[in-house]
Amino acid sequence: MMRNDPIKHVFIWPAVLVVLAISIFPLIYSFTTSFLSYRLIPPIPPRVVWFGNYATLLQEPRFWNAIFTTTLIAFIAVGLQYVIGFGVALALNARVPGERLFRVALLLPMLLAPVAVALVARMIFNPTMGPLNQFLSMFGLSNLPFLTNGHWALACIIAVEIWQWTPFVILMMLAGLQTLPEDVYEAAELENASAWQQFWGITFPMMLPISAAVVFIRLIESYKIMDTVFVMTGGGPGVDTETLTLFAYQEGFKKFNLGYTSALSFLFLIAITIIGVTYLALLRPHLEKRR
Repeated sequence: MMRNDPIKHVFIWPAVLVVLAISIFPLIYSFTTSFLSYRLIPPIPPRVVWFGNYATLLQEPRFWNAIFTTTLIAFIAVGLQYVIGFGVALALNARVPGERLFRVALLLPMLLAPVAVALVARMIFNPTMGPLNQFLSMFGLSNLPFLTNGHWALACIIAVEIWQWTPFVILMMLAGLQTLPEDVYEAAELENASAWQQFWGITFPMMLPISAAVVFIRLIESYKIMDTVFVMTGGGPGVDTETLTLFAYQEGFKKFNLGYTSALSFLFLIAITIIGVTYLALLRPHLEKRR
């Protein structure tokens, strides 16, 4: 087949149309549903309420609590993932003894299913039968309310997120470190630059573009957290650990309040878009200096 042969359109356009139909139709249908009062149980005929669902959501304290909880988990978990991941990547890049073994072992958590990780974490943090509290009791300490207290439950979820997804940061940062030019470091050593000066003056600025990409990916992914929270706490105690996606699940798949859930999904999309655009706008001046 020649490059300009029109027969190529016969093969390309059907696939393009199918992909567009699969990806665009649910979005349009969900957006339309967000303007309806639409319940399946009890069955209520769809009724147009325009921005009524959005207005109700914005006046709902549970919605703002879910935004706060999700933001807290995302920012703390991603911040610590970046710091720990960058540190471990620097160590692995320095050819520490057993580097290959560490590399494989550190990547294992990322390969596990989040639900399986959450099930194991739920057993470990069990307030009465969990091995962690049994270990503490060996030293005469009382049981800690890991999953029955809101603050402790949030800390446990953040710890699990860090444990599972720091390997992704390690992998990306290590790949970036291995592409840095050696001659720059050789010149810095000739100038008697210390290890800290080399890191702050060379490594960190040159790793800024990949750091921005890694943090951006993890931040967006962390805002979509649901499976870990669902298995470990179910959003409890009360709604102390309820995230936006879990809130949408409760409304959509337990109460079958479809119009309300669609509005919630689009508010979630708007929030994620604002965070992403703000993040990139703040970093843009620093990234343009590196071009």
